[in-house]
Amino acid sequence: MFSFFSKKHFLIDHLEGFIDIHNHILPGIDDGAKTVDESIELIKGFGEFGVTDFICTPHIMENYYPNNPTTINSSLSLLKNGLKMNNLDHVNIDAAAEHMIDSGFEKLLDDKKIMPLSKSYILIEMSYLQPAINFDGALHEIKEKGYFPILAHPERYVYMHNTRYKYKNIKEEGVLFQLNILSLTQFYGKEVQKMCLSLLKEKTIDFIASDIHNLKQLKFLKEAKINSNQLNLIRPIIERTIYNFKYN
Repeated sequence: MFSFFSKKHFLIDHLEGFIDIHNHILPGIDDGAKTVDESIELIKGFGEFGVTDFICTPHIMENYYPNNPTTINSSLSLLKNGLKMNNLDHVNIDAAAEHMIDSGFEKLLDDKKIMPLSKSYILIEMSYLQPAINFDGALHEIKEKGYFPILAHPERYVYMHNTRYKYKNIKEEGVLFQLNILSLTQFYGKEVQKMCLSLLKEKTIDFIASDIHNLKQLKFLKEAKINSNQLNLIRPIIERTIYNFKYN
């Protein structure tokens, strides 16, 4: 029997005018784009479906990617120069960071070396292997300093899937949730997709972003399809992301 909700839609057909608030397109400073040319190729790929606004968020991760405002802004300057050289002046890029909640995070916060999104939001993440032992303390410090914490890709922390109350507890602490677009598909696995859809149905997701690192992921995004029910769930989140970060 035909169902309206069985109709499939290309995800990218609903992203025109979107602002991508979490990606790894800055060149040469983390596990994302390695060169300016690769960054440009990614940006051109996004432009094919109408996305030309980016807040770049390289990792700040102790012992792995020890970035700071200087390294990030230097990479941003290189990319902006590359955009000019490639006649891509219509592309808008800014820089923030994806901050790992590790043993060095609170010192970065105290030393004012964090890189917030739109001045008042801090994008944070945890390890995929285990929760951060200083998570509660870090949240307290973030809020004490007047920032709003955004937890990147909560659906991908598999160790939380069997303790659903933890999502509720984190939300009650005032944490905003940012979903990865590719989690709507099975790109990260069936369990992540299942949790993604569950969080969407519970209306706990605040923002959505690509978290794109490379051309392979971008190719997958271009080919990704979702059904009408899923599209209806993410439309208001796409609109909220645009409103909060593109027009404010």
